[in-house]
Amino acid sequence: MKKLFISQPMRGKSDEDILAERKKAIELAQEMIGEPVEVIDSFFQEAPADAKPLWFPGKSLELLSGADVAYFAQGWEDARGCVIEHDSALAYGIKSIVA
Repeated sequence: MKKLFISQPMRGKSDEDILAERKKAIELAQEMIGEPVEVIDSFFQEAPADAKPLWFPGKSLELLSGADVAYFAQGWEDARGCVIEHDSALAYGIKSIVA
């Protein structure tokens, strides 16, 4: 079973929208990979109240380091954190799926 990291723009989206997009990403990734995946939870619903913007990509990169596959949801190229995650996945040889 492959470990899946999902990178998606979240700014301005409701939790429901984010979770729905994640569900779709999981289904598409499993279809493309051809086997079930273990999802790395990178949706920080309980981030520290005083977290500075750089806290989020820092934590995401830590989680990305354990992934076999990274899925980049539509619009990733317009979100700073997603671009950092994408560049890191490429630099470190993590297989990527781009929606």
